Amino acid sequence: MNDIDTLAKKLQPHYSNFDVANRFLFSGHSHQAWPDVARDGLVEAYDTAADKIDIKWVKAAEKTEVLRNYLRNYYSDPDGLYCQSENTHHLLVSWLSCFDLQNKPKVITTDGEFHSMFRQLKRLTEEGLQMAMVSAESDDIVTEIEREIDDQTCAIMLSRVYFQSGLVNQYLSEIAKVARTHNIPLLIDDYHGTNVVPLSIQEAGLEDCFILIGGYKYLQWGEGNCFLRFPKDCTLRPVVTGWFASFSTLDEPRTSNKVKFDDGNQRFATGTYDPSSQFRAAKVVEFFEEKNLTPDVLRTQYLTQVALLRKLFLEQNFDPEIIKCYHQKQLEQNGGFLALQSPHARKIRARLLEKNIFTDARDDILRLGPAPYITTKQIEQAIAALTESVAEI
Repeated sequence: MNDIDTLAKKLQPHYSNFDVANRFLFSGHSHQAWPDVARDGLVEAYDTAADKIDIKWVKAAEKTEVLRNYLRNYYSDPDGLYCQSENTHHLLVSWLSCFDLQNKPKVITTDGEFHSMFRQLKRLTEEGLQMAMVSAESDDIVTEIEREIDDQTCAIMLSRVYFQSGLVNQYLSEIAKVARTHNIPLLIDDYHGTNVVPLSIQEAGLEDCFILIGGYKYLQWGEGNCFLRFPKDCTLRPVVTGWFASFSTLDEPRTSNKVKFDDGNQRFATGTYDPSSQFRAAKVVEFFEEKNLTPDVLRTQYLTQVALLRKLFLEQNFDPEIIKCYHQKQLEQNGGFLALQSPHARKIRARLLEKNIFTDARDDILRLGPAPYITTKQIEQAIAALTESVAEI
C-alpha cells in the first residue's frame, strides 16, 4: 500500500458508523466523520447527566480541560488560555466587544475571511465601524496592513488558512510584529488550520495573539467545541459577557463595582450550554492519541492526498474556462483541501452529489477536502466523477 492507504485503511474500520470506506466524503474541510468512539462519549454524557444531575458540570469541566490540553500541545502553547464556547462567532463578538469602537472604530482585515467574521464586520459597518480590507493573497500584505494602521485602529483580524483558496498565510509572524509595535491586538481565525497545518505559537512569536479554533472540521470534535486562545496576561473586559465568565464571584453580594472576570480560561464565556459535545470530543482526543495521529502525521497525510487530487485533476486537461486549480503555488503553502475555480462550481457540486460525492462550493470555488481515512482509490473515483460531472455541464 502507498503512504495514503497505510493510514487510511488503518483508520477506516474505526469510522464504521459514518461508513467512510464506502462513501465519498470530500467535505472534510467543512465536516469530517467522527470515529465510532464519539458515540460512546454521547452515551457517557447522558449517563453522567442521569446519575449526577447538576453535579454533571464537574465532569463536563474535566472533558473541556482534555480539549484544552490537546490544543495547548498542538500549538506548543503551555501558557495559553483557552475559552470554550459553542461557536466561534460568539467568541469573535465577545472579543470585539472589548474595544472602544466609538473612538477607535477601525478594524483591518482581508478580503478572504470566512462568513462569521466578514458578515459580522460588514453589518457593523452599517452602524459606524470602519473595515479596511487588504488582499489576502498579496505578497506585500504586511506593508499593506501597516499602511492602514492609524490612531482609529482597534484591531487586526484575519485567517491563518483562507477558507476559499486553502492558502496558508505566510506572514503571520511579521503581521504580529507590526501589530505589537503599534500596540494593536491581532485575532487569527485558525478554523481551517488546526490539526492540518502545524503551528508552534512560541516559535512563530504569537504568544500575545488571540486565536479562534473550531472542532467541526479537522479536529473531528463535531459541533459545539470552539475556543478562543488568548494570552495569560490578558486584561480585556468584554461587554458581551455571560455568567460563566466569573464563577468565582457568583456567591458575592451584588455591588455597584465594575463587573469582575475570573483570571482563568473563561474570560470570554457565555452562559449555560450543552456539554455533551465535550464528552464526545474528549473520546475523539483519546482516539487520536491512541492512533498516534500527531500534527506531523496528519500534515503528511493531507499534503499527500491533496497532491494526488491536484495531479489527477491536472491530468484531465480541463478547459480552464470551465474549471481550473485556484492557484499554482507549492502545496506546502496549501491547507487541507484542493480549491478549484469554475463559473459552474455550484452546478458541478450538485452533479457530484447526485453521484454520492460530497464536496462543497462557495461562489465560483469548488472545494475537495479529503480526511485521514480517505484512500487512493476513493480519490481516483472522485476525480473520475468530477470529470463526468464537468462533461455534463
